[in-house]
Amino acid sequence: MYVIESKGGAIACMLLALLFLGTWPALMTLTERRGRLPQHTYLDYTLANLLAAVIIALTLGEIGPSRPNFITQLSQENWQSMMFAMAGGIALSLGTLATQYAWAFVGLSVTEVITASITVVIGTTLNYFLDDKINRAEIIFPGIACFLIAVCFGSAVHKSNASDNKSKLQDFKSLETTSSLQTETNPETNGLAKGEAKKGTAAFLIELEKQRAIKVFGKSTIIGLMLTFFAGICISLISPAVSLATNDQWHTLKNGVPKLNVYTAYFYFSVSAFVIALILNIRFLYWPILGLPRSSFKAYLNDWNGRGLSFLAGFLCGFGDGLQFMGGQAAGYAAAGAVQALPLVSTFWGILLFGEYRRSSRKTYILLICMLFMFIVAVAVLTASSGHRK
Repeated sequence: MYVIESKGGAIACMLLALLFLGTWPALMTLTERRGRLPQHTYLDYTLANLLAAVIIALTLGEIGPSRPNFITQLSQENWQSMMFAMAGGIALSLGTLATQYAWAFVGLSVTEVITASITVVIGTTLNYFLDDKINRAEIIFPGIACFLIAVCFGSAVHKSNASDNKSKLQDFKSLETTSSLQTETNPETNGLAKGEAKKGTAAFLIELEKQRAIKVFGKSTIIGLMLTFFAGICISLISPAVSLATNDQWHTLKNGVPKLNVYTAYFYFSVSAFVIALILNIRFLYWPILGLPRSSFKAYLNDWNGRGLSFLAGFLCGFGDGLQFMGGQAAGYAAAGAVQALPLVSTFWGILLFGEYRRSSRKTYILLICMLFMFIVAVAVLTASSGHRK
């Protein structure tokens, strides 16, 4: 198997993982905003995610002089470590499924900010102690503090932006009433009628609501925030579970049985995530939640609208997770928490693709800049805490 031995290689893996893990949520959000049912999207995503793990295992897990390789470990008596890896996969499946619905209620940027920050606070702290403190405490805990500050700014951004949107919709209703009483039409109401509303306007928000799969108007954002916090707790357990699977800190393996390599652990991790996602999403096809229309497995197979984006999202997440674990195995899983600064990338896509924060107030923009700045600082600090596993 191929083993990353240098700190520089580990950091490169983590930065590339940051790009991949920050991009795939934007692709899945895009399919939902175009009207594709989230159950259909998630089934495609989870299949591609599993394929990515198989590709990584059969390539990087088989090349190089280091042993034991992926195929060899499949027949070894390492079921204890396998269970830790599979527990991490279950946490991944539940966490990403919750975030998929949370994106619709509180937006891509805020969802990623809160889940990433919870993951760093819980997951990085657990990893620091599991990894026998190979990461520098005087650096890593200030980095966690930066994430906490960032999530405070993120919550403030959400509250401010929600207030801006509410004001836009109220003003739009007044304009619509006025336009109906006059011969001249207002440009904003006319844009809605033609389906050409500009991003950030009230007309755009109404147009978006009409075409998206998950309807959010009239529903409390508390639902989205509850899903977000649940997702954050689940995702925070992923990295510690993989760390236990690959390093056996609790000494569960029998004497003489080699520890799982990161590729075998990631394979078991992805298999369990796939199975749980398959069970839950097929159930949601026939008994949907949050007011979504009922579907069927046949309808899913025939739904090719957005399938390419869904598969791409799954591959990006799969390779991103694999790179994160490879970097964490080399430099410490606590330092690998730097990839949880993925809101930097997600916010970029949210603004570019979805028009998030367009035409918002000055207060919202200031809070947004502060939030992004704190994430940049957090990434730099956590990366600097990288150690070297012997």
